[in-house]
Parts: sequence; C-alpha cells; structure tokens
Amino acid sequence: MMKSLFFSLFFFAFVALANAQTISHIEETRAWYYIYDQDGKKIKTISTSQGTIVAYSASFYILRQGTAFYVIYDVNGKRLACLSVSYVGEILSASGDTFTSRNGAWIYTWDKNGKKVNTRCAR
Repeated sequence: MMKSLFFSLFFFAFVALANAQTISHIEETRAWYYIYDQDGKKIKTISTSQGTIVAYSASFYILRQGTAFYVIYDVNGKRLACLSVSYVGEILSASGDTFTSRNGAWIYTWDKNGKKVNTRCAR
C-alpha cells in the first residue's frame, strides 16, 4: 500500500516537472512580443505598449515600463515584483532564477522575486 502511494506521488511529481514550461525565445515585432517555450509553442503575447523587455531567462522576463519601473513576470505572465529603475540601475543580464544590474560603482544580483542577493564593487 505504502509502496503504491509513494510511486503515485513520484509519478505525478515527474509529470508536473516534465510539463513545466520554460521560456526559450522572445520574438519582437513592431507591436507585440511573442514568448515561446522549449517546444516552440507560443506561451504568451504581450503588447509592446506595456514596456520594453530588457532581459529574460527560462523562468522569468523583465519589462521596463517607461523611465520609472522594472516589472518582473513569471513564465505564465504572473507579476512577481516591481522595482524602481533608480534603485536597480541598468539591468545587465538574466540567467536561471537571477538577474544582475549595475548602479553607479556597484553590481547587484537579484532573484526573480526582486530580492537583492549580492552586492559587489564594479571594476
């Protein structure tokens, strides 16, 4: 009995992970961003009027809205965080579940939920 319950839980967890979507590519046209998953299937369509995509990784993307805010979204378009451009600085890159930015003489590492995880001096 316990063995079959364990197997069922393991199977459902495996299926959930196998079906998890990840961002593999974002295509920009004049008016739209098209977000594609690892299978080349379109996940989401976003109007360019919502902002400019400045970085993305497999699990999130960052929109810059005007000159004031960065908004971080997950794969499904759920808003994870909103950060001030003056606080974050210029976003350099995104990878995994983190992104980096430079503000003045400092390089910051942030998680996808907008929490600062590391600070170092820029060279």
